[in-house]
Amino acid sequence: MSAKKTERLLNLVICLLATRRYLSVQEIRDAVPGYESGNEESFRRMFERDKEELRELGIPLETGTESAVHDDELGYRIARRDYELPPISLSPDEAAALGLAARLWQSAPLAGATGNALLKLRAAGIDAPEASGALEPRVGATEPAFAACLSAVRDGRALRFTYRASGRSPEERTVEAWGVVSWRGRWYLVGFDTARQASRVFRLSRILGPAVPIGPEHDVRPPEDLDLRALVERMAGEQPRSTARVRLRPGAGWALRREATSSTIDADGWDVVEVGYSDPERFADRVTGYGADAVVLSPDEARAAVVRRLESLAR
Repeated sequence: MSAKKTERLLNLVICLLATRRYLSVQEIRDAVPGYESGNEESFRRMFERDKEELRELGIPLETGTESAVHDDELGYRIARRDYELPPISLSPDEAAALGLAARLWQSAPLAGATGNALLKLRAAGIDAPEASGALEPRVGATEPAFAACLSAVRDGRALRFTYRASGRSPEERTVEAWGVVSWRGRWYLVGFDTARQASRVFRLSRILGPAVPIGPEHDVRPPEDLDLRALVERMAGEQPRSTARVRLRPGAGWALRREATSSTIDADGWDVVEVGYSDPERFADRVTGYGADAVVLSPDEARAAVVRRLESLAR
């Protein structure tokens, strides 16, 4: 939502909250900044869109008449008793989390919903600041199929799409959508594969072309005891095919230490651990998170992947 539109909607809410009677359309046009330019027809279209926006935001917009004033012309107002919320307070950490969440979805199809949510909070008097530059979301949502998968989960529908599994030829899948999960920096669709008659997990980046919703809405019902994240961790995890030797500073890299199959101490007092991995690029994402506290010694493919990450950061 643009800043100009946000300001106009806020002015409209303030105007309709301030009045005790129903305001006619012309009175609203005269009173609300942002409506004064343009002809009557363009104003009417803009006002109709704004009314729908307010209702989508959950703002109780009342329609009625003041026959003595408007000669039965419809007017609008917002009843303060229906609009006001109970006192809401957020700690600084909670407000920062809101800002970080909003920043995460700026590049996703949820950007519009994020703007609406922040507008609701600010209209309720809650300060929801943007995240500071020191806080950056590590998960994007740029996969072309993201919006379709999320909509199918929300609407309780199935999806049909072409999927390229690792090491296999693309094939068409029909899946009852249960949920969308972020795991280790990637997005996955969890659902019921109708052809295989079993639950399956699909990496969104491997969906080719459009994901087409099929069937009626609210026809798909996930199992009551479904644990989406546990299912993704179990089914999306690949068996290690290689072993990396990583040099760790004492007291650092505990996640890698937990997975290590062996550990020794070198001449400088650093620990050298052996960790299994399946994808060198994904493994490099994990290692570079430790900065100078972790150095990949071998094999060459894993070390080269880390070097590429560090060179990119340096640039």
